[in-house]
Amino acid sequence: MDMVKQKINQAYSILNELDIDLWLVFVRETLMMADPVLPLVIGEDATWQSFFLFSRDDRSVALVGNFDRELFARDNHFTEVLTYTEGAGDTFRELIGNIDPKNIAINYSTDNPAADGLTHGMFLALKDYLKDIPYADRFVSAEEVCSKLRSRKLPVEIKLLSQAAQMTCDAWDIARPRISTGMTEIEIAAVIDECISQLGGTNSFHTIVNAGDKSTPGHGQPSTAALEPGDLLHIDFGVRLNDYCSDLQRLVYYSKPDEASLPPHLIKAFDLVKNIIDDTAALCRPGIAGWEVDALARKMLTDQGYPEYQHALGHQLGRDPHDGGAVIGPQWERYGTTPFMPLEEGNVFTLELEIMLPGIGCVGLEEDVALEKDGARFLCPRQEELIIV
Repeated sequence: MDMVKQKINQAYSILNELDIDLWLVFVRETLMMADPVLPLVIGEDATWQSFFLFSRDDRSVALVGNFDRELFARDNHFTEVLTYTEGAGDTFRELIGNIDPKNIAINYSTDNPAADGLTHGMFLALKDYLKDIPYADRFVSAEEVCSKLRSRKLPVEIKLLSQAAQMTCDAWDIARPRISTGMTEIEIAAVIDECISQLGGTNSFHTIVNAGDKSTPGHGQPSTAALEPGDLLHIDFGVRLNDYCSDLQRLVYYSKPDEASLPPHLIKAFDLVKNIIDDTAALCRPGIAGWEVDALARKMLTDQGYPEYQHALGHQLGRDPHDGGAVIGPQWERYGTTPFMPLEEGNVFTLELEIMLPGIGCVGLEEDVALEKDGARFLCPRQEELIIV
């Protein structure tokens, strides 16, 4: 059974769990405007207005334009494939009436972009289709459906994520000996990207490079700043392989010619960041809320006199580097309800934080983990020692 069919079967179970009669995915011209659930439960692009209906009684219906019929019938993902030529309204209304759902989950969300694929224009069109029958009053958000479907990784998905993470480590092992002082951040990123390509992967996002404290970590682009002795090289990068993504951070310290040993405050910061990842990984068990794990990391930092990091400790990984659903983050307005969602077995998260050291750079590590019953399992070899050149 292919993955799309497996995810559709998973969707049936989620609908029953959430007491939702019908999940409706309504799209058009998906090469231009793709709903994030498209690769999970549909598997192909649609051109005309297309309706994909998933009901809790294990029924899945694709109502698509007549020129798309062969595409969706061939895949054998849906229990029924229906088509239209001049307009879909009558067939759609008949379908809804036959199912007679007490609620209809549609893809809108204020907190989860992976569950917010229904555009406002399509929402208005949907309401217009149902204006003469009572079902437009039965819409509910499909946020929980999308979040659970996306974050409950199948074993095959975790395997693909592990392969992407391992390729990221392999690319780093190849690239690292080619990096030396005097190179700019742009040149260093190019080396890493070339190694990823040589191994058969693509970047899951633009490689981020910080040469010492000359640039600020975050989501910026590499600069012309050059790596110098006494700099801590910080890399944030990832691989997309077979449509699944990794996201790691790695560190190398380039010592000064007259430096007999590492700066003590660098050793202290590195060890603390590593230990926080150790302890939070052990705490990541099914049922705990993300904010509780994040709170432990912040306490460990502040207890040692360091300021808090200005982001969530962890985001989900999957088909995208930020995969939606629960976050391991603080109870901040920007994260909405996502820090309060309980973590689940099969979730795949990053664990990441940093300490900024003036004159040295960003002491930041990031690891990818899969949640199991007894804690988090790392998906690839970790960085547990600071590399010194």
